Amino acid sequence: MATALTLTPFPLAPSAASSVRRAMQRALQRVEGEFDFAFGPRANPWRHLGALSFFLFWIVAVTGVYVYAAFDTSVAGAYASVEEISRSAWPVSGLARSLHRYASDAFIVVVLLHLGREWVNGHARSFRWFSWLSGVPLLWLVYASGIGGYWLVWDNQAQFSLIATAEWLDWLPLFGDPLVRNFIAGGSVSDRFFSLLIFLHIGIPLVLLLGMWVHIQRISQPRTNPPRALALGSFASLIVLALVKPATSGASADLSLVPGALDLDWFYLTLNALLYATSGGVLWAICGGTTLLLALLPWLPRAPRAPVARVDLANCNGCGRCFADCPYAAVTLEARTDGKPMPRQAVVHPDLCAACGICAGACPSSTPFRSAGELVSGIDMPQRPMRALRAELEGKIAALRGRVRLVVFGCQCDCAADAAALAAPDTAVVSLLCSAMLPPSFVEYALRSGADGVLITGCRDGDCQYRLGNRWTEERLAGAREPHLRALVPRERVRVAWAGPTDTEPLAAEHERFRRALDSLPPLALTGWRVPKRTEALHG
Repeated sequence: MATALTLTPFPLAPSAASSVRRAMQRALQRVEGEFDFAFGPRANPWRHLGALSFFLFWIVAVTGVYVYAAFDTSVAGAYASVEEISRSAWPVSGLARSLHRYASDAFIVVVLLHLGREWVNGHARSFRWFSWLSGVPLLWLVYASGIGGYWLVWDNQAQFSLIATAEWLDWLPLFGDPLVRNFIAGGSVSDRFFSLLIFLHIGIPLVLLLGMWVHIQRISQPRTNPPRALALGSFASLIVLALVKPATSGASADLSLVPGALDLDWFYLTLNALLYATSGGVLWAICGGTTLLLALLPWLPRAPRAPVARVDLANCNGCGRCFADCPYAAVTLEARTDGKPMPRQAVVHPDLCAACGICAGACPSSTPFRSAGELVSGIDMPQRPMRALRAELEGKIAALRGRVRLVVFGCQCDCAADAAALAAPDTAVVSLLCSAMLPPSFVEYALRSGADGVLITGCRDGDCQYRLGNRWTEERLAGAREPHLRALVPRERVRVAWAGPTDTEPLAAEHERFRRALDSLPPLALTGWRVPKRTEALHG
């Protein structure tokens, strides 16, 4: 029977998520789990929505340039040139137009899904405020980029959208004469107006691209390219859709007539329809209020920050591992200030720090084998210091009972399964801020201290709450990243099992499989591998 798990107490910032958001998070985890079966964890589109947005942007941009080469920018020729582009079989002009259209629709869907997923997972607050806030104006730039494309087609949909947008803008007391007067009489739209539309339809996406670049500036190693399989699959799906249902235009715009029944495109023209369902003032209130709410979400309600990483210069040699591994560029290397004969030291920027502990896991001084004095790392988490982690590990291993004794290092993130459920007389569970907070030397230390196996678990593969935790953990254990797990550590006694909050049963099953695999091995104490755990030879 499982025993109660006693964790070393350390303060945690209170959750900003409401009960509704947490319920949505659980539902999202289940949906993503189903997609894992279909696409595999590494190519799950839900985990690459930001990268897919960049990918779709480039499809829209390239096809837009191709279509523009054959587009007539005059009022009289715009509609006819689009129709000619749609009918042309060479060189794939019709396909390019359809791809441009459907990639634009997919772009806005993926952007909205990305927004919703980030909010559901609690990524609107704390150190992430810059990424969230910089993404809010991008929503309007995406909308403006797309709706301008509809106007250039110059069919009855474009006429409806242009008139509705002008009426909406007229509600604001900014213009002397109503804008809508320019679009309700034949001959009132000139070639100069179309030149302006072309300028905006090219210029706004360029501003959007700049905004997307700003959006990822506080992220280390951002993913702007989806996995190749996902990219090829997405592109192939758009091509199939374009071939099966080519994009078409409505009837040519006629400013002397009021557009009748339309097949409205709800991806970009929803606001135009809402205008007539409500009023200009109500629509401005909805859009303005929603934008303001999104902009304020990082501070509603305001929650205390978790303690950030701290540098101890006496143990910092400026190696740069914490700088290389920080997911949010919160650690920089600067000139030494303590007079030691080393050129650099690590500096933590509190407003960028995620309090994930990944930097502590990267520090070469975070080794439990140190025996001289108190264990103090060059960079550490005050709420979960390495010395306390070592003491907790030693105490729990000493209390283990059974033929096979396991240590489970779990992740306390909301996106990870609760490893505490695995606690038993023969299984000790140690909680971490993130799986990558674990220095590989702690794995060896656990095995040398009496454990027969070590299981590491955390957020689902590719879904780390702190972006890079799974990747860094795997690379360190494989010896592909420093600090690495030493080659002499028996790999059959180390296992990784990534699991989300809805994966409690699969994690328990993996735990049991690992236990049986260890039971089939000779006792570690009889292999001659285990030696006294703290030796100066193992320091660092």
